[in-house]
Amino acid sequence: MKFIKNLTLGSAALLFAVGGAQAADLPIKAKAVEYVRICSLYGAGFFYIPGTDTCIKLGGYLRVDTTFNGGIHGQPAWNGDLGQQNRYSDYFASRSRLAFDIETRTATEYGVVRTFGQAYIQFGTLGGSSFNPNNLATNLGNNGQLLDTAGGGAAANQYLFLQFAGFTFGKSASAYATPWQGFPGNNSSYLLGGEDTDTGVNNIQYTAQFGNGVSGSVGLDDPVVWDRTAVYNLSTGLSAVGVTGNAYDGVHAPDIVGNIRVDQAWGLFQISAAAHEVGGSYNILTATTAAPTALSEISGHPETKWGGSVMAALNIKNIPTGAGDDIKVDASYAKGETKNVIASASTSPSFAMFGNTSRAGAYQSVGFGATTDGVYLPASAGGTGDIKLTEAYGVRGAFNHNWNPYWSSSLYGSYSAVRYNGAVGDLTTAKGQYCATYTAGKVVSADYTCNPDYNVSQLGVVTRWTPVKNLTFSGEVQWFHLDQKFTGTAVLAPSAPKPATVYEFKNQDTVFLQVRAQRNF
Repeated sequence: MKFIKNLTLGSAALLFAVGGAQAADLPIKAKAVEYVRICSLYGAGFFYIPGTDTCIKLGGYLRVDTTFNGGIHGQPAWNGDLGQQNRYSDYFASRSRLAFDIETRTATEYGVVRTFGQAYIQFGTLGGSSFNPNNLATNLGNNGQLLDTAGGGAAANQYLFLQFAGFTFGKSASAYATPWQGFPGNNSSYLLGGEDTDTGVNNIQYTAQFGNGVSGSVGLDDPVVWDRTAVYNLSTGLSAVGVTGNAYDGVHAPDIVGNIRVDQAWGLFQISAAAHEVGGSYNILTATTAAPTALSEISGHPETKWGGSVMAALNIKNIPTGAGDDIKVDASYAKGETKNVIASASTSPSFAMFGNTSRAGAYQSVGFGATTDGVYLPASAGGTGDIKLTEAYGVRGAFNHNWNPYWSSSLYGSYSAVRYNGAVGDLTTAKGQYCATYTAGKVVSADYTCNPDYNVSQLGVVTRWTPVKNLTFSGEVQWFHLDQKFTGTAVLAPSAPKPATVYEFKNQDTVFLQVRAQRNF
């Protein structure tokens, strides 16, 4: 009996062992591995998002640049501490930036659905060499660059938009803009003379393709950030360098913009136009700052006016100087939309520059230019009460040449002019009202004349070395000239640390050098 029991148990154990071995040898169905597939529909760099029919591309760049005798990214020494050339001005300013691009595209029965976003993180010299470091607390709320403290830095976005069936929604280049924006050949973000929305403006636009490279675009732009300069209520007074607080009212209407464009093998031709609303806040505002008071709302306000601008642009390719060489140029005129002439990748500057003088009795020379969309002097202050729109015009361009596959250069320049219409002494005009306000109470010389008109010129050259693909080292030199129209001398009280004393009105010049290293990926 014991023998039979042992035999039975042993047989059972053997069966379990064999069954277990066979079970271990059975194939287990593994989860399918989905490999990344290249998407060749939209050019190099795209791949399919696994499990979808959407293609995605990742990219960006890392850029390091230093500007000598200027602000970060090639800002000339045209105002602030650098314009004063005082002890607070930095001899150089540096910035490091890492930018990320994310682009997606999906083919649909209505056409391609595209999204694009670009964000960056960066660290730059405190205040961009534009502010007295002792004013940190005062300027912190008005200038994000002042957040670049030790261990800090800044993060921001540039483009964020969606495109579908000819429409663009989001933060993108304006329908008014050229493909090169404010960069026909320069590295500097401060080449004036035309429109520049190279980091995007909130807008809605539609583009129609008519065939043979001809297209047309119309759009609505949010004007608050990119399309406004300043409106001056002259009753608040003007500083020693001819500026006062911004009295623009709240936005009521978007800018209406559009272009007609021809793209061919030989290059590009484009005509753009824009309409822009200009409005002032109130007739009674705080002196110099244009802040509201308890009397502002009951004091009345100027009537809103509409201004606008036009631009013509030309790009000529395949020129005989070499493969890949080209010429880019655009010309602009604006009335009440000075931003489309005195434009940069930042806000539109007003100019205040100090220099040497040979005038007997004068401490230094000064040149300035106020950048506005319009000015008004309320009737209660002796004016006409209506907004006088500022006129501006400009031209800029570049010749871009490739010496060989590794070396290239660009010669570029611009000329811009701002005009306040009318005549000195005529209080029904912009110039008459501006000069009456500026000259009031000042001790001036016998040869003193007031004229707020000004011209600015820029001339620069960039040379680039690309030792390997997508890695470029470059050097840029730019001369900036301010042609102001005041003459004689006056006792002025500029912002500290400048003393209140006699200054000669005189044209001003400055030169900067910028060096850069950039790796695209």
